[in-house]
Amino acid sequence: MSKRWALSWSGGKDACMVLDHLIKRGDEVVCLITTLPKEIGRTFGHGERTELIQAQADAIGIPLEWISCSFDTYTRDFLSTLQSLKNKYEVDGVAFGDLYLDEHRGWGENVVEQAGLMSEFPLWMKKEDAASALKVFIDSGYKAKVIRISNSQLDELWLGREVDGSFLNEIVETGICPMGEAGEYHTYVYDGPLFQFQVMIEKGDIVELETTKRMELSLQEERVKKG
Repeated sequence: MSKRWALSWSGGKDACMVLDHLIKRGDEVVCLITTLPKEIGRTFGHGERTELIQAQADAIGIPLEWISCSFDTYTRDFLSTLQSLKNKYEVDGVAFGDLYLDEHRGWGENVVEQAGLMSEFPLWMKKEDAASALKVFIDSGYKAKVIRISNSQLDELWLGREVDGSFLNEIVETGICPMGEAGEYHTYVYDGPLFQFQVMIEKGDIVELETTKRMELSLQEERVKKG
């Protein structure tokens, strides 16, 4: 029997892989959920602007729900929103894109269980399988660019790069996790099989942060529907 999922949506490749997996399995993703800390007014982790995440949801055709939170009350705010969405969408569970970090999975399982829902981690794997997972993404037809890098792991020449075959070959050579599971890099997905139209983006300035660099993206007004 198919399930109805809320998907933790970062806007990056991992979340997109989960979406693709669930849809192909015959389940329904009824909403995307993205945390928005009040302190920064951007998405948690990736630091992306809201309009760019909304553009993805529009292109995919799945409702986007913001989890308005603060750093101090993050878990409580997340739980409160899940309890509301459980009724609004008749959600069975929440799916996450975590790969192999036990502490991340433990947090997700705990908060979802408190909401009376199931949790699922469709991409869960061994660390050594990360390169193979990145190849799966590249071969899937989805398109993504690197939007944020850790200063201690990569230099800014990686910002704005397309996640493709040459990216895979070179990221493996760096010795970091090829999927960037520990925050070595983050991505933004702008097109692919489930997108009704490509999110048209332009690369902008590079912003220097405390431990990371981020490439600002902006939306173009042009929209070309597929088919």
